[in-house]
Amino acid sequence: MKICYLADAGSVHTQRWVKYFADNGHEVHLISFRSLDGNIENVKLYVLKRLQPQIRIISFSANLLFDMIQVKKIIKKIKPDILHAHYITDNGMLGALCGFHPFVITAWGSDVLVAPKKYKISKRMVKYALKRADLITCDGENSKDIMINLGIIQEKIKLIYHGVDTKEFSPKQRNNKFREELKTFYSPIVISNRKLEPVYNVESLIKAIPLVLKDFPEGKFVIGGKGSQEIYLKKLAKSIGVLDSIRFIEWLPRNEFIRCLASVDIYVSTSLSDGGISVSTTEAMACGLPVVVTDSGDNKKWIKDGENGFVVPIRDPNALAKRIVYLIQNENIRKRFGKINRKIIEEKAEYKKEMEKMEKIYEEVIAGFHERKAKNKNTQKRRIL
Repeated sequence: MKICYLADAGSVHTQRWVKYFADNGHEVHLISFRSLDGNIENVKLYVLKRLQPQIRIISFSANLLFDMIQVKKIIKKIKPDILHAHYITDNGMLGALCGFHPFVITAWGSDVLVAPKKYKISKRMVKYALKRADLITCDGENSKDIMINLGIIQEKIKLIYHGVDTKEFSPKQRNNKFREELKTFYSPIVISNRKLEPVYNVESLIKAIPLVLKDFPEGKFVIGGKGSQEIYLKKLAKSIGVLDSIRFIEWLPRNEFIRCLASVDIYVSTSLSDGGISVSTTEAMACGLPVVVTDSGDNKKWIKDGENGFVVPIRDPNALAKRIVYLIQNENIRKRFGKINRKIIEEKAEYKKEMEKMEKIYEEVIAGFHERKAKNKNTQKRRIL
């Protein structure tokens, strides 16, 4: 197949998605607003030009028209078998405006869960794009329900998870060197690797740390990721006297990050909103970690409270600390939860299995489109006759 993606080249999720199909012998093209420092092997990248900042501010319509003209030219040159846009409010809208079919859209979460509630124009854009797609995928039941409420028929939506490569993300990647660097020998290490943005509410974890340290003064916490709240969160940690117990990691190469994740003992996500279950949570589960997550997205569908982890209320540092302390105190339960989580990901969210599903969906959508096209031609001929 010749597949053209309209997606953010800077996102690791985009990179993993397109790489699978390129590695499996398909001709892959990627249209993006962002360039890359390097290349994605066997993927042809097209970087869209942007209007001058002052023009972009003055006219939303001019921006959209300018972007659409570029995308249509590229698509005309490529002549793909299928166009697939990731993230509805920008790439999905552009793809819909181009009028190319067959057309697939993937919702990522905030584009259907947050944006339409904040802005009326976003809601109109989302509905417009979704109705013009031949098929829609998402990775969460909550996202699917929202789209059905927007008037999209259920049969048009398929659940496809971003998935985790369970060979990469594995308990076998555990590395005691990392633990030695943190100078922790007795107390388990807790990690949060969501972005340092308000929606991920890392503030709640930092506020929970003093409560955990009352029982376990040697406890260590790893906070990964970058974001607009980085300075604020570090100041907060310092002001409540827990900065020395935290290691902030802005960025690690992929291999080092995987070893880091597999080398800790408890994973925490304090997010206020998720599309389905977050990739970072599934990666932690694949590494055999017990998880403590907030009651957002589809977390309760994946985490059964007290069976393979804990689900706590959002913005509740006390409840969060209580569950972390419980897991620190109970090594056998940590290990049991971790083994269950590993099995869940192997069975329900294995990266290659999910991409294989997507490959079949592409084939079905392309075949269905050409069948309908042939039928329409025959109908028109009969009318002429």
